[in-house]
Amino acid sequence: MQISNNRFVNNRNYLLLFVSIGYTMFTLILSSCSANIQVLEESHSALDSLLETKYSIIFIIHGNGDYLYHDNNNNKYEADEETLAEAIRIAKKNSYAEVFIFHQKPCQSFLFFFPLKDGEFYYYRNGQLIVNELYWRDQEKSNLNFEVDAYHRFSKANQSNLIKMFLYFGHEIPEFGGVGYDESYSDRTFTIADLTKGLNDFTSDSSKFDLTILAACFGGTPYTINKLGKYSRTIIASPENLHLSYFDLHSFEQLDINLNDGDVQSFANKIAQQSFEKFTNNLQTEVSVVVYNVEKVQNYLNSVQKDYDTTLSRLNTMTLIDQLRVDHCDCADIPSYKTSTINNGVDVYYRSARFGRSKNKINHSGWECWKY
Repeated sequence: MQISNNRFVNNRNYLLLFVSIGYTMFTLILSSCSANIQVLEESHSALDSLLETKYSIIFIIHGNGDYLYHDNNNNKYEADEETLAEAIRIAKKNSYAEVFIFHQKPCQSFLFFFPLKDGEFYYYRNGQLIVNELYWRDQEKSNLNFEVDAYHRFSKANQSNLIKMFLYFGHEIPEFGGVGYDESYSDRTFTIADLTKGLNDFTSDSSKFDLTILAACFGGTPYTINKLGKYSRTIIASPENLHLSYFDLHSFEQLDINLNDGDVQSFANKIAQQSFEKFTNNLQTEVSVVVYNVEKVQNYLNSVQKDYDTTLSRLNTMTLIDQLRVDHCDCADIPSYKTSTINNGVDVYYRSARFGRSKNKINHSGWECWKY
């Protein structure tokens, strides 16, 4: 009996030890960096007095989906992780910028039962990390509530003199419906309207982003550019499929050189050209990168808005099976969209696919439409 009792006591002690270790690990994993924010803010204040801030950049990196892709050598990459590493590199290399990075990750659990925070926020100023905080993405219906709040908590008080840029990386953002965009939240919807609501909340002072980059498939539609254009002066997007390879952002690593003259339009075209070269070297499919001057494309958007809205209304009433039969196409292939202003305000970098039905296509209007 004494031996059995000792075994019971030992087993109980091991169990208590396991639970204690597990609880400690659980507490550490769940805790964000909030406790460090005060210390980091002191560095934040010290930096303010030393260096000027000229640029404000927001990265939103959606990683809650299938972002695996392969290069020409069949190497595997997770596109969101690659983009996160590039965003951090950009933040560290810019001594005159504040950089907000929001990484939206898949929902995961510790020991199968305890949910972990599925968002991570980084805030850099003048090349230094000021805040690194984990956050919950499942507290609100909107995906951007935390992001907007964090931006207004930590951004420079005087934004009027800054060149402001917004970059979104993710899958094609639906123009209607939007259920299932986040794999972890199957009932949550996310559409272009939700994204532009976020842009509106970011720019609460009624100013616009000088540059918006939409690194998502089929972003160059009249509807999407019109929506984003309410909060942007210049937009880079692709009317075609990006295949998760994303845009080339090396020019962002030296903003004090590449954007020193404040010419955002030229900077945008440099990004587009470099991205185009990157894609054509690595992809056999159709490649299209477009720079939209929002002011100059407005006449075209106004002329086709009614037709496009009618199309979206019709698509929204279709069954899911019927929607899957609808395809994208160059707007110039539809007579009602091929107006005299279709080429105004767009700088198009295009190469046809090496195979398939579009291999003989010579150029692209820069606008993508629905064809059914």
